[in-house]
Amino acid sequence: MIAETNSEPKVNSDTENKTVIQIRNLSKSFGENHVLRDFNMDLNKGENIVVLGKSGSGKSVLIKCIIGLIKPETGTIKVLGQNIPDLNREDLDKIRVKVGFLFQSNALYDSMTVRENLEFPLRRHSVQKSNEKENDLIMEALTNVGLAHTIDLMPSELSGGMKKRIALARTLILKPEIILYDEPTTGLDPITGKEISNLMNELAKKYNTSSIVISHDLNCVKRVASKIAMLIDGKCYAQGSYEELEKSTDPKIKHFFEL
Repeated sequence: MIAETNSEPKVNSDTENKTVIQIRNLSKSFGENHVLRDFNMDLNKGENIVVLGKSGSGKSVLIKCIIGLIKPETGTIKVLGQNIPDLNREDLDKIRVKVGFLFQSNALYDSMTVRENLEFPLRRHSVQKSNEKENDLIMEALTNVGLAHTIDLMPSELSGGMKKRIALARTLILKPEIILYDEPTTGLDPITGKEISNLMNELAKKYNTSSIVISHDLNCVKRVASKIAMLIDGKCYAQGSYEELEKSTDPKIKHFFEL
């Protein structure tokens, strides 16, 4: 059954113990543009929730609020028990070690080699490792995405799909509990997009991560989503599995699944 979620999600004690992100009454505006309006959503341990919505509906704003890049006007965003809008810079940096963020643009540093790009989060977050241990972490991350041989290459020498894999390796190098994906397959051909989607599933299973995925790529959504949250009119309009939502007769939902 499709769950209508304009109101706060119902939480029992068992679910509450598993909740890693809890969003309540989240609102964010830019001038007269009300992007998020009392948005409510929970992410439980081991889930991959895909947030599906039109371009410009607020998907990227939502994920940036969760990581603390944008501050909402109202509402709470509890990540691993801590309310993100209330955190100071130091505490926000501490929580970000546990939350990986894969940018839509990959955000690789063009002037750094692949190795240096992966070293950056270790040093940025003052993760104290010996040179040998640091190298082991880098090689593990690159091996996970099948690109150990690229360690000394520059981003300009990589294809689009390879850049996405390196960005994913960098996201995983700190072994985060939660991963936030912003349009992970945008700009990729269908075959590469399928490979990235499958890789996301493999790594989630290997590291037991929980994820929020922002996407409008239905092929990616179908492969990775354990649940879909529909972002419509600034609210979490409905939630359900791909199959449940695809069968919906609600015009606002049905529109997304019509090809």
